[in-house]
Amino acid sequence: MDLFENSLSNSPDTPLAERMRPQNLDEVVGQQHLLGRDKLLRKLIEKDQLSSLILWGPPGTGKTTLGQVIARCTQSRFVFFSAVLGSIKEVREIVAEAKTQRAYHHQKTLLFVDEIHRFNKAQQDAFLPSVEKGDIILIGATTENPSFEVNSALLSRSRVFVLEKLTGADLKILLQRALTAPQGINIPDLKVSPEALDLIAEQAEGDARIALGTLDMIVSASQSRDISLSEAQEALQKKILLYDKGGEEHYNVISAFIKSMRGSDPDAALYWLARMLEAGEDPLFIARRMVILASEDIGNADPRALQIALAVQQAVHFVGLPEARINLAQGVTYLATAPKSNASYVGINEALKEVRKSGALAVPKHIRNAPTRLMQNLDYGKGYRYAHDHEGGFAEQTYLPAELEEKIFYRPVERGYEKTISERMAAIHGRQNSNK
Repeated sequence: MDLFENSLSNSPDTPLAERMRPQNLDEVVGQQHLLGRDKLLRKLIEKDQLSSLILWGPPGTGKTTLGQVIARCTQSRFVFFSAVLGSIKEVREIVAEAKTQRAYHHQKTLLFVDEIHRFNKAQQDAFLPSVEKGDIILIGATTENPSFEVNSALLSRSRVFVLEKLTGADLKILLQRALTAPQGINIPDLKVSPEALDLIAEQAEGDARIALGTLDMIVSASQSRDISLSEAQEALQKKILLYDKGGEEHYNVISAFIKSMRGSDPDAALYWLARMLEAGEDPLFIARRMVILASEDIGNADPRALQIALAVQQAVHFVGLPEARINLAQGVTYLATAPKSNASYVGINEALKEVRKSGALAVPKHIRNAPTRLMQNLDYGKGYRYAHDHEGGFAEQTYLPAELEEKIFYRPVERGYEKTISERMAAIHGRQNSNK
């Protein structure tokens, strides 16, 4: 039985993207950094010397297509398995058969697991013994970052190959091929203008499946054999944004948004904000990230930043979209242009590190709570100096455990209001040093 027989069907009912799947390496478009003539992955496939590997890339970049090509090139027994449709019981059956084939027929088994991230890490453990013993060579395909979604033990035994989004030029090659190939659209006298093909390629955002599906939809909907740019625009109506709220691109965009504000670029921050809003991101999720950034990256360089971020969160909750986009934009531009300091963020991390290292050090007696006579008799609270009774509201005394008396966790920067804090702390330390 051909495990890809559905993919290879030339039936008009089969989606165009499936009908147009490449049959060999030379037909694969894009991924030349992996499949060029002298590239490692191509050599491994052609020589049938694959070891376990992970194919990581956005949707529509050719992961399953590579599985199909490998199935044709290898002399090994090839098994295709979907983590969406299959079960752990089926995995165990495949593994048991692979062990038998290796022991009695000296035949390797290549197990292609599509969307391997759909298995949790405990389920992925089922593959590990067989990979270690060499009973199977695992080829996992995933749209998610394998660092987070693939069992670390399995990942350490696999080589990761990163597939990139297809370029507009790559997609146009696929579209033009689909118009003329026997298994493609192949309508006599059909013409699609170069501008229309450019638009389809642009809309697809590097996803071959979307590009081919869009072309098929436009041709099916058209009453003409000469499809213009305007007709393609009318069929598409609205640009499709690549933004899977549960996937890798979600984290890429929110990362770009945060780093733009941290980097004091309000224009880039507004762009990434617009990307998220247009793609339907939860505005409260955006507001929460802004509240975190206000303390992590701005802190006391501008204490108002946290107030602004919280006000934005309230406004988003109270007003809702679409008007809340204005509140978000105001907050984003304020945070992006505010002076930056991560001193509070660094300070708490250093303090936590010290606590984990040194444990529960004793509280100095003079700052302990002494609500009972017994505690007072034990000198708890004795010698404490009330700050407000002293000049400038400062009383010289130690507050850290004795072992950490010289330790400094908070180091204000010389920007914004933290410059004032820095000057005040320097004056206090100077007064302490002069009294020693």
